[in-house]
Amino acid sequence: MAGVLDGVRVLDLSRVFAGPAATQILGDLGAEVTKVEEPGRGDEARGFGVTAEVLERLGASPSFLALNRNKRSIALDLKSPAGLALARRLAAASDVLVHNFRPGAMEKWGLGWEDLRAVNPRLIHCGFSAYGEAGPLRDFGANDVALQAHSGLMHLTGEPDRPPVRVGTAGIDLHGSLGMVSAILAALLHRAKTGEGQKVTSSLLQSSAHLMSYFYTDWWLARTEHRRMGTANHLTVPNQVFPAADGDVVIIAPSDDMWRRLARALDPARLERPEYLTAMDRRTNRAALLATLTEVTSALTCDEILRRLGAAKVNVARVHDVGQAADHPQLEAAGAVLHWERDGHVEHGVAPPFTLTATPVEVRRPPPMVGEHTAEILREIGLGDQDLVQAREEGAFGKAG
Repeated sequence: MAGVLDGVRVLDLSRVFAGPAATQILGDLGAEVTKVEEPGRGDEARGFGVTAEVLERLGASPSFLALNRNKRSIALDLKSPAGLALARRLAAASDVLVHNFRPGAMEKWGLGWEDLRAVNPRLIHCGFSAYGEAGPLRDFGANDVALQAHSGLMHLTGEPDRPPVRVGTAGIDLHGSLGMVSAILAALLHRAKTGEGQKVTSSLLQSSAHLMSYFYTDWWLARTEHRRMGTANHLTVPNQVFPAADGDVVIIAPSDDMWRRLARALDPARLERPEYLTAMDRRTNRAALLATLTEVTSALTCDEILRRLGAAKVNVARVHDVGQAADHPQLEAAGAVLHWERDGHVEHGVAPPFTLTATPVEVRRPPPMVGEHTAEILREIGLGDQDLVQAREEGAFGKAG
């Protein structure tokens, strides 16, 4: 079945997390994604966090495999004039270009928006940086954790009497990838109406600000300075983790009606009290309410709490470890898992965070090896055998090419 982006050609000059996550979604939607990698090493994420033994067995790190399906790989040395010339030819034949080099790098190589629009005015040129293309931090390098710190997210994460901690996943990177996808799809829609390409930019800073939007608004409007609260939430009570007899659960009851249903489902004698009647009452008496509710939940198993509160339509979830969450049958039932074969083995990956009925996403290609499709891709833009030999001799594919 053709994807919604069938026929759209994406040149992916990005690496690590945010850019590859965005281009993978474009590939899942049917786009033909060409991933440009450094000869030999490839995307540096290929070796992230794995031993040599695991790397030999899997061929690349789980971090790389999670974000690079539905792509072909071409190995080009962008430090060589010959490699850059081929990258420009690929850009001239593409609909979308995605990169996450520092501001100014693409212009230095002749791959900037102004350079490429002259030869391909329909191109959508998408750049992702740390702090954006202007301002005092423009030239600073950063990663997800750095922006967790800069944005205030880290300041809010952790226990109130302990130092700040990072969020356990690359949330700013992955949130930023969805921002890029949204902008690219909007630019493709604009092009379909006008025939014009455009420059698209995003950054870790913008992604982190979007995640922190209601905290920033609270500061701008009321000068409210929020502090770390562990798993609790400043907006409502209860809204956090509670201990059970055999694990932990999250319980969230923001409305007065939901609180009443919670109290009746768990222990009306102790929880249906006038001092907990309204949302403001519960915030005012936070400490006493949490102490009582903790006593109630500690005497019950996780399954019992989920059964009672689920039946009462109260927001509740068990605190899973990664394996429990990944293997939970609800994930598969919701369409959040994709399957494919690579080297004769069935592999699994997380699907994009949406479903489409008319044009569902599908896996057409497993994650590629470094440069696996170099000759195939270049032949498609008109290079013959002799051209490939010449490009190799000129260093386009690196010294080992």
